[in-house]
Amino acid sequence: MQRKAVRAATAVRRVLPGIAMLTALATVGLTGCTSGGGDRTVSDAKAGGSPAPAPAGKYRSLPSPCKAPEAKRLKAMLPTPDSLTEEQREKLYAGAADTSYDGDRHVGCRWAAGTPTETRLLYVGFERVVSYDRGAASDDDRARQVYVRQLTDAKLPFPGPTTSPAPGTSTGAGPTPGASTSPAPSTSTSTSPSGSPSGSASAGTSASPAPALGSRVLEDLGDEAFLDDKLGAAGATAAQARSVRIVFRASNVIVTVEYSVQPSAPGTVPPSTETQDAARALAEALSERFGG
Repeated sequence: MQRKAVRAATAVRRVLPGIAMLTALATVGLTGCTSGGGDRTVSDAKAGGSPAPAPAGKYRSLPSPCKAPEAKRLKAMLPTPDSLTEEQREKLYAGAADTSYDGDRHVGCRWAAGTPTETRLLYVGFERVVSYDRGAASDDDRARQVYVRQLTDAKLPFPGPTTSPAPGTSTGAGPTPGASTSPAPSTSTSTSPSGSPSGSASAGTSASPAPALGSRVLEDLGDEAFLDDKLGAAGATAAQARSVRIVFRASNVIVTVEYSVQPSAPGTVPPSTETQDAARALAEALSERFGG
């Protein structure tokens, strides 16, 4: 019996070293597999991982367009007759907001004021552009696409190293910055969007009217901007209405200002400079609200 116990103990001592060695080899193998898999995962992530999305736009919400213009500016742009009561004036200058189903994406406000001599209309609109695939384009990129589309619709040259329009394209848009604004002696400007008043000057007037500034790309307004000046068709019994539209981009927001003047007297032409100056002053004030 004693001899059997001795033999069993000896067998155990012989087997234990082998088990220990097998255990050590297995541990090393598992460690190697784990290490190799981890390195491979990191490498795969670096090689084929998704790129970081483009940053979101600067603006996540929009201000109220009806409250955006200052009251003093509104009163100057929209004169009213003395017959209006104070309550009627307050309602007029409060504006009428456009119907919007998403106030953080697209909002607008309209004003209308009339006197015995003219009617004036004003519109202010804000559009916040959002890229639904910021892996492909940022919010600012999408906003610039919207701006360029409107610039193209206005038939204005795309700003670049060379701003001179191609031959035959100047009648679709006003002169570019730096171009001469003097009309040709025999050229009719009645079809020009800029609506030069030279084509509707009354007979017998010796002094030549100042040329219209015309539609053009604007500098120093937002990230990029343009002005579209249009004059309505002349009629025997109707005056010509001038409409000035300014569009500028501030990061991922598109701002639109439209200012129209409709005189009551037939043959009257609203001055280009005065109308544009009023619209541009408002646009510059709005640009400051967006940090421009």
